[in-house]
Amino acid sequence: MQLEMIVEAYEEFSPFNSDEIALIEPLRAMRLVYYLAWLLRRWDDPAFPINFPWLTGEDYWRGQTATFLEQVKVLQEPPLQLTPMY
Repeated sequence: MQLEMIVEAYEEFSPFNSDEIALIEPLRAMRLVYYLAWLLRRWDDPAFPINFPWLTGEDYWRGQTATFLEQVKVLQEPPLQLTPMY
């Protein structure tokens, strides 16, 4: 329902290619990887350990592992689809 509302509002400005819905979860997975890589590449910056102290914590990495495992499951499911609104 929420996705349909977003698409409906989007289409007030521009046509929406509904085939692109299938890209949502793969792009989310890519964003998760890129963000984590960005954090790790910047770790030698003196400001990073101060502002991201949780990055070296076990809880953070357990959470990241759980997030990635869940994302793998989502990627193995059929992609999202729009349901017609009547």
